Amino acid sequence: MSPGVARGVTGRGDADPGGPAGGPAAKAPSPAVEAEGVVEAVLADLPRNRGVVVDSPPGAGKSTLVVRAAGHLAATGEPLMIVAQTNEQVDDLIVRLADEHPGVPVGRLSAADYSVPQRIVGKAAIGTKLPDLGDPAIVVATADKWAWAGGRTWPWAIVDEAYQMRSDKLLRVAGLFERALFVGDPGQLDPFSIVDGDRWAGLSWDPLQSAVAVLTRHNPDLPVHRLPVSWRLPASAAPVVSEAFYPFTGFRAGTAPGERRLSFTADGMRTSYDLALEEAARSGWALYELPSRHTVRTDAEAVQAVAALATRLLQRAPVASSERGERPVTAGRVAVGAAHRDQVAAIQAAGVPEGVTVDTANRLQGREYDVTIVLHPLSGRRDATAFHLESGRLCVLASRHRHACVVVARAGIPELLDAHPSAETVQLNVPVKFPDGWEANQAVLAHLAEHRVEAAPPR
Repeated sequence: MSPGVARGVTGRGDADPGGPAGGPAAKAPSPAVEAEGVVEAVLADLPRNRGVVVDSPPGAGKSTLVVRAAGHLAATGEPLMIVAQTNEQVDDLIVRLADEHPGVPVGRLSAADYSVPQRIVGKAAIGTKLPDLGDPAIVVATADKWAWAGGRTWPWAIVDEAYQMRSDKLLRVAGLFERALFVGDPGQLDPFSIVDGDRWAGLSWDPLQSAVAVLTRHNPDLPVHRLPVSWRLPASAAPVVSEAFYPFTGFRAGTAPGERRLSFTADGMRTSYDLALEEAARSGWALYELPSRHTVRTDAEAVQAVAALATRLLQRAPVASSERGERPVTAGRVAVGAAHRDQVAAIQAAGVPEGVTVDTANRLQGREYDVTIVLHPLSGRRDATAFHLESGRLCVLASRHRHACVVVARAGIPELLDAHPSAETVQLNVPVKFPDGWEANQAVLAHLAEHRVEAAPPR
């Protein structure tokens, strides 16, 4: 790490182990104080640098930082462009900006066939070209839309989900702004592409790298800050996710053990489904383990187990208690995640309750629920491919919940991993990604083994 980067890194904010002349250790700051210190450091760095990078673990307040920084920059009187990766992310930001900065005019660039959702009606000027918007203080659009905007140069830009943005998309919009804040989660899924990128591997401008990877490679002195607290993950999950997927830039939970509770108001029937749900409510995790077997990708038994768990969960009328108060866990606060779209379709067809979100890891990224039920990417497989071993995929699936996560998998995944050790091709000039999927899977499975509930044998 270069001296410039080292000076700019704000990490976990651990207290000095000793006071003056070896005195007693200082008390560690509260999560809120620690997080606020990093945010203030980010805002202070903005006017002093051409670019600032902020790494955010799951649920660390990335969107909150983007909205706060947008208001901070808008207050200077200079216009600001915000780059997001999907239309849904753009709309979410517009809602947040309108709610938290009601006096700041916002514009939304969109495609001609864009259907305006009801939640942003009246919150932003909407148009297909910049002149259609008037002169708002903040304009938000996807990276693909900004690539065709042109016409002016902006003093400031904020790039949201910057680790999920391909570098070729950054290249297309980089000429539009002078200074930028890049915010994203380095531990989740890499930018998606259907093109094989081996031909560019090792090149400093590899178009399939993330925007942040190329940015920091060409600008090694940019300050890099790290948000240190996850406000989404409970105390039962933050250490697991941190150690498995963020081994060198760890984070902690914003809540203490026992501060969040999940309970059921309807009695169970002592089925294996009930036992798994009760284990998840008690400890935050459960592994619903089916017998070891090699299966097709849409494993009928695993699909049925996922659907049955979601159904049984809602039948038991769960209630979530947290720092936000007490509220029932409705279908809209439950998600089911899988690796493939055909698995998602099979789970939906199996009878998941209406209102429960069922989707792939790619599409669940950035979203939050009270309870999640996950079909493990390696369940029932004969091999461990690069797709299924990608650490970001499991990270997304295991980090969407505020209270509990139930993982459905067939026995034998640790043995599968041992039979298929990580052996990716080493490319010259390509930084090695840590942790690799093999190591991350082993770490998560080791923890889940303590919360295993065996599926009941078929009758």
